[in-house]
Amino acid sequence: MKILLTGNLGYIGTILTPMLLDKGHYVIGYDKGLYKDCLLKKDIEPNFQISKDIRSINDEDLKGIDAVIHLAGLSNDPLGELKPGLTENINYQACINLAKLAKKNGIKRFIYASSLSMYGISQTDDELDEYNSEKNPITSYAKTKWQAEQELFEMTDNNFLVVAFRPSTVFGSSPRFRSDIVLNNLFSSAFLYGKINIKSDGTPWRPVVHVEDVSRAFISGLEAPFALLQNKSFNVGYKNGNYTVRQLANYVKNVIPKSEVNFTNEDNKDNRTYKISFDRITSELKDYYKPKWDIISGLKDLKEFFMEVDYTDEKFNGKMTNRIAKVKNILEKDKNYFEKI
Repeated sequence: MKILLTGNLGYIGTILTPMLLDKGHYVIGYDKGLYKDCLLKKDIEPNFQISKDIRSINDEDLKGIDAVIHLAGLSNDPLGELKPGLTENINYQACINLAKLAKKNGIKRFIYASSLSMYGISQTDDELDEYNSEKNPITSYAKTKWQAEQELFEMTDNNFLVVAFRPSTVFGSSPRFRSDIVLNNLFSSAFLYGKINIKSDGTPWRPVVHVEDVSRAFISGLEAPFALLQNKSFNVGYKNGNYTVRQLANYVKNVIPKSEVNFTNEDNKDNRTYKISFDRITSELKDYYKPKWDIISGLKDLKEFFMEVDYTDEKFNGKMTNRIAKVKNILEKDKNYFEKI
């Protein structure tokens, strides 16, 4: 297939690109390049790269495309709160415009990177499923993901498939590694300082999934039959894959035994908590979604990656791996950067 992969120069896209190439797909990357220089090691490039803002996509960019995997956007809840209006503009409006153009140009599959953040702060200990559980998006990022997902499904027909994958919090090594998401952050502080710095009280539930396994979920959206995917959302993670932040810290300590758990008592504004059911993806897509990682193997691999790239305090806390630090740095240089399409 000829695949348009938006956001190919991000944390997940940098991993998904070579996985698609290995399966024989022709990959056209589409990315503004916001994180292009955030490389800890050399990446594998797509067959062709379009360097444009997602808000500028047009018919010409979609010519000959068989499927779209849409990752591009302002990613994660804290980053989305920097400029809520901009988050809606990019994550919702540009997404719907892309889907409309895709359908108009005869593209058969639209694979959407949604988010578990739409579940927000869960009021139950029950595992939340895709359709029967209440959505409680509390951030601009989460609201745009839920809003876009609902509108995308209204566009489907027998010739235009839309499927949404809602990844757990992603972890694991990538040339464009992110240090600002929970398990990667805990492991970074343990590796560098011997302290597993927990900003909350450790009780929030946060399911996680390895970056390669979430990429496998997106690939299943290319390979599974229409009937298994059409108009469906899939929570992406592992069976029995729910953990408290404190439990995640214990996994980190297993890999770095001399590290100590440290509660920083910071004002942690990210208070999401939810336990998720992954029964749908592990049953309905069992022949297509076959995860390879678990937390321990993923963290051991991440430790080796850190040693390979000479991971330092500057790389951990600076714009190389911290997306908010990167965006703030850009806005300090050019406050109108995101107004330029």
